[in-house]
Amino acid sequence: MSNQQEAPKIEFPCDYPIKVVGRAGHDFRQVVLDVMEIHAPGFDQTLVDVIESSGGKFQSVRVTITATGEPQLKSIYEDLKATGCVQMVL
Repeated sequence: MSNQQEAPKIEFPCDYPIKVVGRAGHDFRQVVLDVMEIHAPGFDQTLVDVIESSGGKFQSVRVTITATGEPQLKSIYEDLKATGCVQMVL
């Protein structure tokens, strides 16, 4: 018997929140939304939350998409990191 717990399985498709953190700038939000639109076209942009850090140096953009599978999520992560302005994807 193993003491390791398995990660919970995600059943696709599902609503999937993604939080993206990067340096604050007038175009950071749009960069994130552009990547999301490529991989999850038609997601509800009215539900996007943008939060400024207390010092104003960073922003977090939270988007909820309809995730279709692990390959989609991996592609989103890779494309966000490739923008050069993303510090972290949660």
